[in-house]
Amino acid sequence: MELLLWAERRKLRRSKILWIAGFATVMVALIVFAQGQFTFYESRYIDGAGWFMTAAQSLATFYVLPAVIALLGSYMICREEQEDTLKSLRLIPVDEVKLTLSKMVLALVFSVLIYLLLFAITFLVEAVLHFEALSIGLVLENLKTYLLDGLGVFLAISPIIALVARMKKGYWLALVFAEIYSFAGLFASMSGQLKTVYPMTAVFNISGYYDANMVQVLIGIIVLLACAVLALFILKGLNRKAK
Repeated sequence: MELLLWAERRKLRRSKILWIAGFATVMVALIVFAQGQFTFYESRYIDGAGWFMTAAQSLATFYVLPAVIALLGSYMICREEQEDTLKSLRLIPVDEVKLTLSKMVLALVFSVLIYLLLFAITFLVEAVLHFEALSIGLVLENLKTYLLDGLGVFLAISPIIALVARMKKGYWLALVFAEIYSFAGLFASMSGQLKTVYPMTAVFNISGYYDANMVQVLIGIIVLLACAVLALFILKGLNRKAK
């Protein structure tokens, strides 16, 4: 398993997909920063200490990062067949179940890293603008939120990654599906019941972005674990079909 993870990481280093993910993350930060220049009661949003860190992670989750992470994950799974290297891998032979699992684990790691990159950008901006107003508690709370968002978003979109891989229609479909899926979270957040059970908003309940009680957090955990199980079930069917 460790060898497969090492090999996948080496292959990704030669790919432009990581640059796309990094560029998208930086662009999210820039767009939210620009939005922060708008005034509310004669004060800019960005003037509030902590506003940038809070706004960036929520807007990125509803509009951009899930689609980027889904694209990254489905790209890693689909590339072997689309680049016609899967036949060569079967001659080695390579355990396709472990190979697929290693790709999903690596996608999870990159999901967390992408959110940490966004946190680093927003924290640096906050430090420049409001260094004296930032407390350790505020920074650590936002760091926890970003870490849990990175983990939770991957679990929420994992069925999309698996489904696109099984459809074999091109990994760019994952970006489209995940974009619709995450954007729908805006509407789900308007309903108390849907906000608890819809995977994308359940992430916010777990991470602490929403004020949620213990029952809502537990339901969110169950929902995200169900997403992970569904993804594994779909990927199991993919490997059986390949054989």
